[in-house]
Amino acid sequence: MPAPSRAAAAATLAAQAAEPVTLVYVNPGMPGLRRLGQAPDFRYRDARGRPVRAAAELARIRALAIPPAYQQVWICPLPNGHLQATGRDARGRLQYRYHPAWRASQDAVKFERIEAFGRALPRIRARVQRDLAPATARRPAPPTRTLVLATLVRLLDATRLRVGHESYAQDNGSFGLSTLRNRHARVQGSTLRLRFRGKGGVMHESEVDDPRVARVVRQCQELPGQELFQYVDEQGQTHRVQAGDVNEYLREASGGEFTAKDFRTWHGSVLALELTRLACEASARDAQALPARSAALAIVTAVARQLGNTPAVCRKAYVHPDVLALGESMADDAATLAALWPRLSTPRRPRGLLAAEARLLQFMRQQRIKRSKAPSAKAAQEKKKEDAAKAPRKRA
Repeated sequence: MPAPSRAAAAATLAAQAAEPVTLVYVNPGMPGLRRLGQAPDFRYRDARGRPVRAAAELARIRALAIPPAYQQVWICPLPNGHLQATGRDARGRLQYRYHPAWRASQDAVKFERIEAFGRALPRIRARVQRDLAPATARRPAPPTRTLVLATLVRLLDATRLRVGHESYAQDNGSFGLSTLRNRHARVQGSTLRLRFRGKGGVMHESEVDDPRVARVVRQCQELPGQELFQYVDEQGQTHRVQAGDVNEYLREASGGEFTAKDFRTWHGSVLALELTRLACEASARDAQALPARSAALAIVTAVARQLGNTPAVCRKAYVHPDVLALGESMADDAATLAALWPRLSTPRRPRGLLAAEARLLQFMRQQRIKRSKAPSAKAAQEKKKEDAAKAPRKRA
């Protein structure tokens, strides 16, 4: 049977993204489909070794766009599995292909809580400040769990780096803050310099000037073992810190269900909104400024560079859609945008937030109020139509 066309595969992917679907959670340890042969003549067999020939199933597999170079490919046997495929790339790193509906739902949840995260951020920062206080002691004790976690959260906030996960470090040789090794950090005075290979093979370099953080990192490097972020318990035993510990700390500090990922979404959206504001001001001052559409692309590219992503990933996962829409509307609605910025400047800025952060928080609040009123306006319009239909018609 001939392989499904690219058009059929694209149609399958679009249908998956558009239609409501009930996803089921799966793991690559369960029996799945195998890929055999060489490109472009791949063959597929199910868990019982039977050939996969159904056109719809082959279209689903092609829509996953699994690179030909991937080895040990596992394909989910369920079209509604949240994880659709895994495979190892040329460097032996395990890569994942998720269902479009799963990615969309994860992004939607992340973006929906960005305002709540902004309100909780001053509490998180205040807690970090208190928990870092022991680092200023003249004779500091060995680093405790709370002190190391506060240091990690401070770095999440200051560097916009990923928190990391041990499975990525083991499988892919890529690191995040919680999985860094001693060789990735260098302390000089009050300055901490980090240099490591992150997700996707991207090289990250970051510098933080904070004497408390520098002191804690120096203490951690003195502990036995290669892992950077470790702590010493009351019995004198050494333990490493993991991403789950960081998220637990954030839940306690904020009183909400926030995770380390929320920092990247927050900072990406703050930076995008601020760059949009500056682009609008530049356009109003200088007729030779970048055209609005070029400026919108430059904004996403600049944010992606800060986060260590591609512009496409940044647009999809790290900048709130409402903020993106602002940048894209610069060419068509410059007057409305110019009137927006004064409304985002609050006379009493929330303590613990920068001015740009306060603007994003105010913007998200205004968008929430706008959305809450939209259904009421629609209902009023429908009622008006109903009343008009019921009203007696005038005779000619």
